[in-house]
Amino acid sequence: MPDTFLRGGDRFITRLAEIGRSLNKGTVVRIGFLEGATYPDGTSVPLVAAVNEFGAPSRNQPPRPFFRNMIAAKSGEWPDSAARLLVANHYDTARTLGQVGEAIAGQLRESIRDLQEPPLAPAT
Repeated sequence: MPDTFLRGGDRFITRLAEIGRSLNKGTVVRIGFLEGATYPDGTSVPLVAAVNEFGAPSRNQPPRPFFRNMIAAKSGEWPDSAARLLVANHYDTARTLGQVGEAIAGQLRESIRDLQEPPLAPAT
């Protein structure tokens, strides 16, 4: 941003008000296995994800907590990353949350790929 961005009290107050309005637009980011998503055979994607995450004792399937593991390992990074992106995007919340969402979704995919324990059944 140019040096004149923060010069002048009135312009500074006006700019802060603009940033505040931008941050209050109610933009939302959704990450995970969203309601209504299905595999080609009609199986519910969120149901499969939940069964993998929490297990199915009645079917002797142990939990494979890919989502909880990712949150525990990565969520501490999210506020600082979002703040840096917000500044880099000139306080464009929609763009910033889109980028944050893509980054977290990538971390989730990586967590699924990297999960080794407990191992999947040989038939899987």
